[in-house]
Amino acid sequence: MFEEAHERPFADLPAALVEEVLERTEDVGHALLDSFREMREQRATWRAGLEAANLLQRESDLEYVPIPTTCGVDGSYAVERMLATDLVAAAAVAVEGLTPPSETRHWPEPRHQVTIEAEPHDADTGTIARAVMMGMELELSAQAPHGVVFLDGSLTTPLIYFNQALNKAAETKHLKVTAYLQKQIRGYLAAYQTVLASRRSDRCWVAVPKYTTRREIGQRLDWPESHDDRGLLSNILSPGEFTRPQPLQPPNQPWHLNLAPVPQNDRSEAERLKETIVRLLDEIRVIYYRPYPWLPALRLEMSRAIAQTPGRLAVVVHAVKHQCGTAAMIEPYPLYMADRMVKHLAQAIPTFRQVTSQRIAEIYEGNIDDIFLGLHGYRTESGR
Repeated sequence: MFEEAHERPFADLPAALVEEVLERTEDVGHALLDSFREMREQRATWRAGLEAANLLQRESDLEYVPIPTTCGVDGSYAVERMLATDLVAAAAVAVEGLTPPSETRHWPEPRHQVTIEAEPHDADTGTIARAVMMGMELELSAQAPHGVVFLDGSLTTPLIYFNQALNKAAETKHLKVTAYLQKQIRGYLAAYQTVLASRRSDRCWVAVPKYTTRREIGQRLDWPESHDDRGLLSNILSPGEFTRPQPLQPPNQPWHLNLAPVPQNDRSEAERLKETIVRLLDEIRVIYYRPYPWLPALRLEMSRAIAQTPGRLAVVVHAVKHQCGTAAMIEPYPLYMADRMVKHLAQAIPTFRQVTSQRIAEIYEGNIDDIFLGLHGYRTESGR
């Protein structure tokens, strides 16, 4: 059935709707063609501006460093909506990158964190689960014993997710996953501070967001607002080139984290961590790096301590290049593998539900029809 849907993508759509969409794709195609022509015609001008502003650097500008060990961390959450209850899961995994030939250290298990709960229906469950997922990613990242640790998404995302979840904590205090977040939040913030500060000279934490609308370089060089930095720089940068580290584009409003729901015995420490985190967010530096001709420019976010130390920046660039050696992946290998693993969480939730139903049915003393009706799944909501 799944293969048939892929082979006949329009099978269940009204014919008139399909015809109208196909007609409009011609206009869309012309608009995209104009955009590509503009980039081709302006490439030399934009590149000259990049060089004139002393923002263009090359791998050869960096000192040679040995290939570092790497890992990638990614997370996922899922909410399986059932008739009687919700099944909620959040998980994060860490995956080791391609290992240098000289590496002999052993990385002990476990390399994941996971929680799963049965919860009453609530529209905000996903918001809480997403924050738990984010905290798990940060703790795994802080614990990883590698030279370069890649995180999926922006370094600013955790604060946004934590704040959204904590703002909902008072309304969702009946959820076990909310209690779990409140219990773990101090540890999550401590891990976040470790990642943002990157004080250890033998450890570099680097965020690699797949999607971004930020325009640190575009605003500085007055590039068209219709293009974000990553789109333009993928066209401008030649293989082996990267941009000089730039401060992160500031937010429209000051960074905020609501700590009112944090347990009283953790509150003072959480406040201290928040103040440090907000300060460190202002010190994030951004570079765009295009390691190979088959790859777009990669946005790399890191602490100022890494970006302004030539040796540590060389380690990061060398690690990215070593982990992007195939055209089959448009991100570093360990992030690609971690992403593939966690995306299966949402697909696996219905199976977990079926196993749970079977186990309950084996010991339930009433009519087992009640079990299968109450645990009937309607849909699974998920996200990274």
